Amino acid sequence: MSKGLPETRTDAAMSELVPEPRPKPVVPMKPVSINANLLGYIGIDTIIEQMRKKTMKTGFDFNIMVVGQSGLGKSTLVNTLFKSQVSRKSSSWNREEKIPKTVEIKAVGHVIEEGGVKMKLTVIDTPGFGDQINNENCWEPIEKYINEQYEKFLKEEVNIARKKRIPDTRVHCCLYFISPTGHSLRPLDLEFMKHLSKVVNIIPVIAKADTMTLEEKSEFKQRVRKELEVHGIEFYPQKEFDEDLEDKTENDKIRQESMPFAVVGSDKEYQVNGKRVLGRKTPWGIIEVENLHHCEFALLRDFVIRTHLQDLKEVTHNIHYETYRAKRLNDNGGLPPVSVDTEGSHDSNP
Repeated sequence: MSKGLPETRTDAAMSELVPEPRPKPVVPMKPVSINANLLGYIGIDTIIEQMRKKTMKTGFDFNIMVVGQSGLGKSTLVNTLFKSQVSRKSSSWNREEKIPKTVEIKAVGHVIEEGGVKMKLTVIDTPGFGDQINNENCWEPIEKYINEQYEKFLKEEVNIARKKRIPDTRVHCCLYFISPTGHSLRPLDLEFMKHLSKVVNIIPVIAKADTMTLEEKSEFKQRVRKELEVHGIEFYPQKEFDEDLEDKTENDKIRQESMPFAVVGSDKEYQVNGKRVLGRKTPWGIIEVENLHHCEFALLRDFVIRTHLQDLKEVTHNIHYETYRAKRLNDNGGLPPVSVDTEGSHDSNP
């Protein structure tokens, strides 16, 4: 028997243990810039106009959820935000409707058009939330609804013959209404935001801020921010998703000064100094909804609609939905989910 055989086996075992060094990836050469100055007009700048025209033709979806106990003016605020009767109560509610015994999910869809741009707005209301004697786990039906919308989108996405434009029912934004107690957040507030901030963009708002003095309002806002920080609850815009220094500077100001927005909603107009303004009439005068000296409604509106609406949609798609999608595919061994009917369990008016 050859004495060299064991050595050969050892060599083979060693070669298995020590992988061969991989060749370094070829780094492509940077393109040589001959001259940055164009010799003539190309038309690259028209891409923005092309995108604008396409958006105007197709329109876009925006789905906003409102959560909070009854009597905090959720429907009124949403109507004020979009300057139209878009809430559930505006279209089908009657004043004798009883508070539901469990949390319900009711979605109402509208098409809003402004300046030739169409937006399919869906307002998702959660009647019954926080209105029971025992509110334990009352956030669960809301989390279930949000995840069902992700599931619905995922199933459309993995279809072999999928639609050119997948209907988007995912919740892009959740306005969470905090009662203006002036003291601290309730355990239910903390519990809800702790669970739901992981699956949806939460924007906390202090409802009916006109019930507090300016000093009380300022102190309450600071207290709420501190409590959220202590409990590790991240609201939108989340620090970890700031893309650059400009984003960070802008969002830090919102996080440290504006949040939570102290708001007053009203869909009634009054005459003030010769102008028609949205406001609430009190024995002491008119509280102007869009006057920053009276409340922060205008800041909330600009934040949700005029500066961060697209980002709310992108964070929903790239972060919350991707997290859900990765988990579902991982749980399923990398295979697409088996089609199970998740529709029909909620009232909807698309």
